[in-house]
Amino acid sequence: QVQLVESGGGLVQAGGSLRLSCAASGRTFSSYTMGWFRQAPGKEREFVATISWNAGSTNYAVDVKGRFTISRDNAKNTVYLQMNSLKPEDTAVYYCARGPPYSISVYRSDYPLWGQGTQVTVSS
Repeated sequence: QVQLVESGGGLVQAGGSLRLSCAASGRTFSSYTMGWFRQAPGKEREFVATISWNAGSTNYAVDVKGRFTISRDNAKNTVYLQMNSLKPEDTAVYYCARGPPYSISVYRSDYPLWGQGTQVTVSS
């Protein structure tokens, strides 16, 4: 069983950048798709970005495409989310999640394992 721990959240001004990290502990899971989701107050948790663990493909939500970059380092069991040109509407709790093995997915229901989340706040 794997545990996911997010870090790197904080308070930044609009236009600034943050890099989130998600570290996995426990058994290895290098074959699994990884994803980032976010949840703003009063809203449903929504898809942000996903990456196949074999580095073959990525996918992004329309709202973040061109601004966010997902990456991973399998040797460190870590996935990252580089967030640039941040906007106030990016404010949310960001969650790292493990998805299905060998297949990429943008659907929340395909991600059975989640971290505790890290707060990102973007001021105008």
